[in-house]
Amino acid sequence: MKWILSLFQRPVLIWGSIQLRPLLRWWYRGSRFKDPIDGRGYRKFLPYGYDKIRPNALSPGTLSLERHRLLWLYLERETSLLSQTLRVLHVAPEQAFYQRFKNFSHWEYTTTDLHSPLADVKADLTALPFAEETFDLIFCNHVLEHIPEDQKALSELYRVLKKGGTAILQVPLDENRKTTFEDNSITDPKKRTQIFGQYDHVRIYGQDYYQRLKTAGFQAEAVDLYAKISPEEINYFSLQQERIPVGVKSY
Repeated sequence: MKWILSLFQRPVLIWGSIQLRPLLRWWYRGSRFKDPIDGRGYRKFLPYGYDKIRPNALSPGTLSLERHRLLWLYLERETSLLSQTLRVLHVAPEQAFYQRFKNFSHWEYTTTDLHSPLADVKADLTALPFAEETFDLIFCNHVLEHIPEDQKALSELYRVLKKGGTAILQVPLDENRKTTFEDNSITDPKKRTQIFGQYDHVRIYGQDYYQRLKTAGFQAEAVDLYAKISPEEINYFSLQQERIPVGVKSY
């Protein structure tokens, strides 16, 4: 299985590797870890990372990472969004969620991205082809750090969200940094990786990220579900400490 494992040590998952999931689920079945998204137990998760490899990060069954599993627990434990009848927009749809969300008969589920083969609508996030107040729920996770005009993208997300709707807007965020750092003159991929964490990132967000959400119009909240989870479950689900940025469009 070493050749399979090597696929998942790369920063970009290979599309064809999705078909290996049944084999991976069987090979890594066990009881040490559990993926809350598919409810399956595993003897280990796979290592994963862009610059620094993290052990037990990637679930063999859903290809979820720590942030996906934490978000699923939030949706499941803290909200009723998974069971409501909703119009949902998923920006740059993640493999961990895509098939499950698509199979929800009570969701009208639309995906969008410039390049993803999973996108129903190919679109620029700074100029979305949707009418105002179209969606009840928006997922836009680990996307904004790639976009030079992120404030324009946030304004577009706010525009197409219904009043009272929710947007979940995860980004790589350095909680120890008060202000976001960005420098458009940094274009060298190696330099970007060194400073921003990945070659195609254009900034590293700080605590003022929530102010950016408010500037776009959202009522912004940093949900600290991790603090509510026991150490045993943190290990069992293999989670990392992270707050979940949630924006609501007020009435």
